[in-house]
Amino acid sequence: MSELNGKVAIVTGAAQGIGQGIATVLARHGAAVVVSDLDGEQAKLTAEQIVAAGGKAIGVQHDVTDLEAAEGLIARARQEFGQFDIWVNNAGVAMQKPYDEVTERDWDFINNINAKSTFFAAQTAGKALAGQGDGRIINVASFCGKQAIEEYAPYNASKFAAVAITQTLALELGPSGVTVNAVCPGVVKTRLWDGLDPEQWAMQEAKIPLRRGQTPEDIGEAVAFLASDRARNITGASIPVTGGLSIW
Repeated sequence: MSELNGKVAIVTGAAQGIGQGIATVLARHGAAVVVSDLDGEQAKLTAEQIVAAGGKAIGVQHDVTDLEAAEGLIARARQEFGQFDIWVNNAGVAMQKPYDEVTERDWDFINNINAKSTFFAAQTAGKALAGQGDGRIINVASFCGKQAIEEYAPYNASKFAAVAITQTLALELGPSGVTVNAVCPGVVKTRLWDGLDPEQWAMQEAKIPLRRGQTPEDIGEAVAFLASDRARNITGASIPVTGGLSIW
């Protein structure tokens, strides 16, 4: 698979979990990948794993709440690989609390990363890609960005915002040849589940029409498709990768 040969992607929050799956799959499809994460050492380890598997990658420490740092990340991609084509906003956080226990600090923590940082990173990437007349921005939202679940009010709001950001920038960047889409994961098997009772995972899978949860690589394949020329006529879409848990 080499449909992304010659392309250069930046993936935020890519040191582990869904972001790591996305970075790995993009590299498998031929893209050179800048693996960015707040944990710079883990980002480098992920990049080393990609290189060991025959791909191209570098790991970079990056705090998405530092809104000016996105420009530097794009400059680093161009310095290392000669260009910049794909920005994936994956970095995110979640918190479970009943609505009447949510504090202003909780709200700001979730939304500053999941919504504010997503918008301004996409803004920076959009300016760079619009100048080239081509490119892809892909936001990792959630099925909770279309269908709220209880006790996740700040998270739900932030992911609804990610979908709205996707649609708005698709409209504004379309004339420049830049597509903007979102992937909405469902129940994804990451290391967060390792310390939980296995019955909890089985209970979640039983709710899914396909009777299986998703892997980080499943999300990566959807991102790779949206990043490819096959998706050149798709923009403003929010694609559920949920096994049918959410059907829109």
